[in-house]
Amino acid sequence: MPINAIIFALIAVVVVAFLSQAIRVLREYERGVVFTLGRFTGVKGPGFIILIPVVQQMVRVDLRTFVEDVPSQDVISRDNVSVKVNAVIYFRVVDPEKAIIRVENFAGATSQLAQTTLRSVLGKHELDEMLAERDKLNSDIREILDAQTDEWGIKVANVEIKHVDIDESMIRAIAKQAEAERIRRARIINAEGEQQAAQKLVEAAAELSRQPQAIQLRYLASLQDIAGDRSSTIVFPFPVELGRTLFGGAAPRTGS
Repeated sequence: MPINAIIFALIAVVVVAFLSQAIRVLREYERGVVFTLGRFTGVKGPGFIILIPVVQQMVRVDLRTFVEDVPSQDVISRDNVSVKVNAVIYFRVVDPEKAIIRVENFAGATSQLAQTTLRSVLGKHELDEMLAERDKLNSDIREILDAQTDEWGIKVANVEIKHVDIDESMIRAIAKQAEAERIRRARIINAEGEQQAAQKLVEAAAELSRQPQAIQLRYLASLQDIAGDRSSTIVFPFPVELGRTLFGGAAPRTGS
């Protein structure tokens, strides 16, 4: 093989290697953190980028939202109930420079921080609050994480508590407590109903006492209701006041 062909082939190999090291193409959701001789020199992308081989290096950073599943954590609530809680966090990189320079692994660091924050926040609340106020707890955890990861160039978009697992014995105790609460409420409602009914009866009696004719009409209405039942014989007294009303105020004569 001629010397010129060998030289040409070597030059071609060098050029190809140079281009493969120098040319980078970043997608729309990617950014490149560029270091020149080990020093940070800028953030590039998206699109076509040319680097100086050996002198410059680039680290790709994905700007899309990461979904990280927080492993189940053992939490003791403020009322001393042991539960297992797991959650999911949504976060993204908003500052590629900080995400690469200020923390070794921003995804792993955010996940570890989410675990400790989850235990810390939920441990300050009672079990009933964990079950009934998840939206508030999610918001509290998100705010804490967002504030602490801001130095890493991370934006925590959302935190969702997925499951709160309770021991079987505690589930039975909660069921008994709920049943007792339902019975208490039912008794209160019945007592309030009886109180309101008694109040209405007092008001009705006061109104009837001011109108004697109304009492007689109520008496006749009661007789009509009783007469509807033909299965029994009913003996009832005839009030003198009703007789006076019917006979125009004249008292019935008993004899000569």
